[in-house]
Amino acid sequence: MTTVVTGAGLIGTAFAQNAIARGEKVVFVDPEPRADFLELKLGDKGYALARYDVRDLPNLIATIKEHGADTVVHTAGLIGNRVQQSLSAGFDINLGGTRNVAEAVRLTGVRRLVHISTFGVYDRRREAGNAPVGEDYVRGGARAYGAFKAAKELVLEAYAATYAFEVIMLRPANVFGLGHFWSGSSGGMKMQRLIEAGLDGGTARIPASETMANEYVYAKDVGRAVDAATTAKRPPQIHFNIGNGYVSSFDEVLAAVKALCPNLRYEVEAGEPPHSKTAPLDISAAKQHLGWEPRFTLQSAFEDYLKDLKAARASR
Repeated sequence: MTTVVTGAGLIGTAFAQNAIARGEKVVFVDPEPRADFLELKLGDKGYALARYDVRDLPNLIATIKEHGADTVVHTAGLIGNRVQQSLSAGFDINLGGTRNVAEAVRLTGVRRLVHISTFGVYDRRREAGNAPVGEDYVRGGARAYGAFKAAKELVLEAYAATYAFEVIMLRPANVFGLGHFWSGSSGGMKMQRLIEAGLDGGTARIPASETMANEYVYAKDVGRAVDAATTAKRPPQIHFNIGNGYVSSFDEVLAAVKALCPNLRYEVEAGEPPHSKTAPLDISAAKQHLGWEPRFTLQSAFEDYLKDLKAARASR
């Protein structure tokens, strides 16, 4: 069995760790795969590389056919401020790329498409109180990243309904773990700056906007969720929240790092003010229909993160 994964980043490699372990072959579609990152995360076996991006529909079709893939995991795209800085580029890569993935899936007869969306699709301007946010919460918002992700979901829903392929969409909370963050995850970069500063004795410089209260989920838990979405019996719904089920303040994040690195120093840089979340994700549907739930708390995730960071440095 083979799965094509668009994007060789944090989530794609976390999924591949699970897929390769159960004997699945993984083919990454990525224009600039980081060889050192892939070696660190996956070793040198069980995966192949196709070096182009998702705007190249003919090559995407050819890759799926060449490897006989029956599943596609779509993670590729720009994230957060990378989208906000250039709406045109974000539109072309995120929406145009998703259209191409849908076209390739229908033209090659792929059985299931797993799309990595985000909890950013929810219109938090309508948030009232701290009641958990379910998958039926209203989509949309003013920020381009979440709005484009919501549009991608709608495009894929229309394709799946018209052409009768299976689609499952995961909406992770803010994902963190050892990565390179080329695509623009400011939240993931914040967590890495903190743990690196704690280990090295340096000073982490954190944008003011990243001091918000937020819900986090460790990359290894997300990798398991993606693996469950590729292998589970077809569930009765297509959208699933993937998170820890609680909101953590910036002080709680700092406390988790300081428990491991007591001498952590940081500075908050002036800029856009933080916009905190108050309501956690309702993750009960993923538990019920995908058999998934998080294994890592914020504290245990940082413990594992620090171990991975030390191992990465030792391998250089």
